[in-house]
Amino acid sequence: MDISMNISGLHLPPVAKQDISEVMADVLAQQRAAFMAGLPVSKAVRQDRLSRAIDLLLDHREEFIAALTQDYGQRTEEVSLFADMVPAVQALKYARKHVGSWMKKDRRSPTFPLGLLGSKAWVDHKPKGVVGIISPWNFPLGMVFCPLAGALAAGNRVMIKPSEHVPATSELTRKLIGEYFSVDEIAVFTGGIEVSEAFARQKLDHIFYTGSGAVGRMVMAAAAENLVPVTLELGGKSPTVILPDCDIEAAALKIVSAKMTNAGQICVAPDYVFVPKDKLPQLRDALLKCADEIYPEQVGAPDYTAIINARQKDRLIGYIADARGKGADVKTAKSYSAARSDTILLFHVISDVTDDMTMMQAEIFGPLLPIMPYETMDDVIAYITARPRPLALYILGRGLEGLQLQEKIIAGGVAYDEFLLHVGQEDLPFGGTGASGMGNYHGREGFQTFSHSMSVFKRGPFDIMGLLQGRPPFGSRFRAYIRQELKK
Repeated sequence: MDISMNISGLHLPPVAKQDISEVMADVLAQQRAAFMAGLPVSKAVRQDRLSRAIDLLLDHREEFIAALTQDYGQRTEEVSLFADMVPAVQALKYARKHVGSWMKKDRRSPTFPLGLLGSKAWVDHKPKGVVGIISPWNFPLGMVFCPLAGALAAGNRVMIKPSEHVPATSELTRKLIGEYFSVDEIAVFTGGIEVSEAFARQKLDHIFYTGSGAVGRMVMAAAAENLVPVTLELGGKSPTVILPDCDIEAAALKIVSAKMTNAGQICVAPDYVFVPKDKLPQLRDALLKCADEIYPEQVGAPDYTAIINARQKDRLIGYIADARGKGADVKTAKSYSAARSDTILLFHVISDVTDDMTMMQAEIFGPLLPIMPYETMDDVIAYITARPRPLALYILGRGLEGLQLQEKIIAGGVAYDEFLLHVGQEDLPFGGTGASGMGNYHGREGFQTFSHSMSVFKRGPFDIMGLLQGRPPFGSRFRAYIRQELKK
């Protein structure tokens, strides 16, 4: 069986399935040899690579917009620029600005009394070597170039496997990286599941994966074969809690805007909403009203982002049918009739939901919003903490109940009175916990993720162990030292 596989910087004919791993291993060996020859990696080299990545994106902005539109079928330029291009450029610029300070050694204090005797201790941040990035389809630029910023800032070489579900964007990324970088700096592999499987089994120095938990488990299992460390950026059901003091109309506008960004195909999209029981009808009406105001009835609904493919749309329609069949009340924005198409799915508000509904068991990843009533904050906390830890927790309102939620619920991140923007804060780490992922990136934490913190101890001019009589035959000073250290 032959499949086509493109690699940035290389021009290869179709290769047999069994040869994919060998080709990747050859590129990996080339990158590792170049990495070793280039040590230590200077600040100037790192900043140059980051600058080239910025130039790549900005010089070809229109081409990327066209590719994203081709892959989605319908996606506004504003969404592609704000949600894909802007975060990528921001991450690369932030890393370029701060990499010099991140590279500096962290001085530490030697155990007493070694410091007094001239010993020194510090941490050197060493690049790991060759990093692998496996990116998803929902933000195919941001989820390549944001982790790439940390990997390049840390001084690594990089191999990238973009999603096969956005072939135009992935191919353009491969082509342009091949023009701006040599293959021993960054290599991009495109292709289907066979390429992904072979990629995850390479003897890389770190793998960064963004996507579903199911695939994340497979990536982790494949990486375990070679003891490759992984960072998993997954997802889950991110709850929104409306506090009693919150203005319902203002909350509805924020919720609809966030849920409909990229048609809800975002790992940190609000997945379901808790609202005080007596305010649920008001919230439902406000959500539908906002949806109709933000997306007025238009033929073709030009401001909507399409569902990425038929399989994903069928999945979401199945969620709706399942919920209706189990007694849910499903309301749809009025513009549905005008916007009906093979790729568009409009905003749905679902109430009277129960735990046995499929949409309450899996991440929705689309424009469907269950709303749930609550009577006490303890009920909300009990519900959320009994389930896998979410990637994001959203709190709307300024009441003291928000602090209670923040203290009792462990999530990847918490955001007050706004959605999604916490992900774009380069000075804050971003990452999940438990089922929503492991490890962090963005800013300094991204640099640290792709670096090895190498401890260095340098003894002073005195023979410490000799003075302590700490070499056989052990003396009385050594025994006295041990007794002193073991006192309560």
